[in-house]
Amino acid sequence: MTGPVLLTGGRLVDGTGRPPLDEAAVLVEGGLITWTGPRVHAPKADTTIDVAGGTILPGFFDCHTHLTMRPGEGSAIDRMTAPQSLRVLQSVPNLRDTLYAGVTSVRDLSGADLGTKLAVERGLVEGPRVQAAIRILSITGGHGDWRSANGVDLTGGSGGGVVADGPAEFVRATRAVLQEGADCVKIAASGGMSSPRGEPGHGGLTFDEIKAVVSEAERHGNVPVAAHAQAGSGIHDAVVAGVRSIEHGYLVDDRTIEEMLARGTFLVPTLSTLTREPEPDTAPWVLDKRRRWTAAAHERLAAAFAAGVPVALGTDAGLVPHGSNLRELALLVEFGLSPMAAIVAGTANAARLCGVADELGTVEPGKRADLVVADGDPLTGIGLLSDPDHVVLVVKDGRIAKDTRRPTA
Repeated sequence: MTGPVLLTGGRLVDGTGRPPLDEAAVLVEGGLITWTGPRVHAPKADTTIDVAGGTILPGFFDCHTHLTMRPGEGSAIDRMTAPQSLRVLQSVPNLRDTLYAGVTSVRDLSGADLGTKLAVERGLVEGPRVQAAIRILSITGGHGDWRSANGVDLTGGSGGGVVADGPAEFVRATRAVLQEGADCVKIAASGGMSSPRGEPGHGGLTFDEIKAVVSEAERHGNVPVAAHAQAGSGIHDAVVAGVRSIEHGYLVDDRTIEEMLARGTFLVPTLSTLTREPEPDTAPWVLDKRRRWTAAAHERLAAAFAAGVPVALGTDAGLVPHGSNLRELALLVEFGLSPMAAIVAGTANAARLCGVADELGTVEPGKRADLVVADGDPLTGIGLLSDPDHVVLVVKDGRIAKDTRRPTA
């Protein structure tokens, strides 16, 4: 879009949690939002885009993706042994599908590397802006240690793990992943559903190891730490040690909920992967874990939501299809959030988690012009956004990335 552009006639849900504004207009100039308000008071613009009957929203975030993965692409061994160049190229359609679903910013928590981020920034590939953790830091035998019992090491490379033990080794591992260009540091504070030799409640990094990572990340520009923590004491240890977000948090207890409220720790519940249908080749031990943990997870996550723990949208896309990211909104509502709170989780809250709330996450003057138009009202039917076909207009940094609106007569 060149020159001032006015989106006009739609209902504005601005991401702040304020009531929606009907018959709204949004002015975009130079990649920024410069005015919002009632349509009748809208300033003149070179170009007018009529979105009557639709809803104008901020561009969404997905705070937990794996861009180099895709469901059904093969076994874990196939993924881990694929050439790095192939994994990077596989991310190209994943980036596009994510953007076209209305997600204009992602946080990739192992898989994408600095090159993926730069390729999007330089316009070489189409996709959301990327923050990347690159790899996951794990203890020996923890979630992220993909060495086999017979000594085959599959932990290396982008998307693999960094195995360390003891605070000093984790300081070194933190420095190494930051040197690779990580925007955030991901740690395994507990076991996981897909851990070959552990349970979600089994221990990951100790408190002292987590604290070492958090302290070292803070020394390098207050880099945030995201903790894979599904159950057990690892969730509490991670919160008290000062991580920015708990990823999954399926069995978060009341004591830890209180700590999260006191510290402002974000919960990224990844309900899309928790509730997904298993693939035909899913290992029996994974199926068994999911059966045992899912019902309890629903109860505990609902308790965290009801208590007011800050929630940011994340899906674990890569384990679930890229492009279905905003199905997470309907799941957040199913687990207890209101439709407006779910939208805030995917916009303003997610921007706060990612440290970019001063420029993204809401439709307000001065913010970057990341906008989404849906062809209905997600406040009355949040499931609308589950289908990318209902996302008819996507604007990123003031440029139209997708426009499938029906022509007006």
